[in-house]
Amino acid sequence: MTINLGILYIVATPIGNLEDITFRAVRALGEVDLIVCEDTRVTKRLLDHYGIETQATSFYQNLKKGGAVKPVPKLAFLTSELKGGKKLALVTDAGTPGISDPGNQLVAEAIANQIAVIPIPGVSAVTTLASVSGIDLSEFVFLGFPPHKKGRETFFKRVVEFSLPVMFYESPHRVLKNLELLQKMETTKQVILGRELTKMFEEIVRGTVFEVLEYFQQNPSKVKGEFVIIVY
Repeated sequence: MTINLGILYIVATPIGNLEDITFRAVRALGEVDLIVCEDTRVTKRLLDHYGIETQATSFYQNLKKGGAVKPVPKLAFLTSELKGGKKLALVTDAGTPGISDPGNQLVAEAIANQIAVIPIPGVSAVTTLASVSGIDLSEFVFLGFPPHKKGRETFFKRVVEFSLPVMFYESPHRVLKNLELLQKMETTKQVILGRELTKMFEEIVRGTVFEVLEYFQQNPSKVKGEFVIIVY
């Protein structure tokens, strides 16, 4: 008996401007049987914008202490749907799934069950800032989000020790505190900081660690949104 397995599409979505999505991605989201997302409310805004009526379901993963991943109850259901021949699209709230975002568990489970995993590429905050950096990024290190508490100093020691440019994400709640820590460790490093990329208040700030820190200390109203940072 022939078993017709489904397909898992990994679909990149806009990081801000809803027009930053590919024709292929819009078509796929309209054709699959189910869209798997972090937050259905966030994804619904995108689907409504393009008149996509495909059902969406939430899927997230929680990290235990030390970075281990807790089992996700819905994982078994989604795997069963794929094994039953359904086509699923995995999206994140913004950007490309699997890059500092949930979803790798579902991808791993699909691979383990010999289910086709097909990427539909698109925008990523990392590549967006890299494209306007004006520096040589033929080689760089990406470190995701810094730890909230334990391991934070170790994280930034690694940042200053790398000879290659280092990119990481940051939240508005910790960006000033972490820039202050970075300045204490290394005063000669240059920084390129992207804030709210592709959105209405998009801003790119360049300078030494001190200059970038001073800019936001003098403009506290701008410590909002999502940040992507290059240290080199």
